[in-house]
Amino acid sequence: MSADRELRTDRVKILNGDLAIDAYLAMPVGEGPFPGVVVIQEIFGVNDHIRDVTERIAKEGYVAIAPAIYQRQAPGFETGYTPEDIQIGRRYKEQTKAAELLGDIQAAIDYLKSLPNIKPVLGCIGFCFGGHVAYLAATLPEIEATASFYGAAIATQTPGGGNPTVTRTSEIQGTLYAFFGMADASIPAAQVDLIEAELKKHQVSHRIFRYDGADHGFFCDRRSSYNPTAAADAWEEVKQLFDQKLSQNY
Repeated sequence: MSADRELRTDRVKILNGDLAIDAYLAMPVGEGPFPGVVVIQEIFGVNDHIRDVTERIAKEGYVAIAPAIYQRQAPGFETGYTPEDIQIGRRYKEQTKAAELLGDIQAAIDYLKSLPNIKPVLGCIGFCFGGHVAYLAATLPEIEATASFYGAAIATQTPGGGNPTVTRTSEIQGTLYAFFGMADASIPAAQVDLIEAELKKHQVSHRIFRYDGADHGFFCDRRSSYNPTAAADAWEEVKQLFDQKLSQNY
């Protein structure tokens, strides 16, 4: 796919029952059809970085949509990366629930499937808290490829309480790539090893990427922890995953 293709972008509403969820939509110009990708935000909302990632994915030949997963807690919320921003983003994160998040992601999937230029093959990608939510979203039967970036607490918690998200690994039917920085204090290496062990145990198609010296948020070029080498390598792996499982698998 051409990374310099022309795009159309829009801010749309996704309906999940009575809840109207704000979302950022980006798609290639042309009739398609194109595979779909759900982009799941960090704790900072659907901000400039997430909109940029959504457009980067669209430039690769996908219809990409980033739903606001804090719609219930803080409609319209987006922020930067100061310590104060982190505190408020975490506060909203702690108010989320796994079932509601999965319902919102399914609503985004249903929205994509309603578009005339979509292929019925779908993936997701998420960062930070969105990396955790992407692991959850991988349990949805229509998700065929998932890229989970530095999702903290997958091995120890789930949004809203209950058994850790990793205990749902057997529900993953598609392929999952997970990306971790080995200098990320929020995700100890032992937790990465546990996630990998569960993926192997349940025979989930997967790859785990461990980047030495990379910290939490290494993919985000707006953050001080940005690691261009790790980010570039991870992006190539994501493109390969989506190309193999979404573009060619139709």
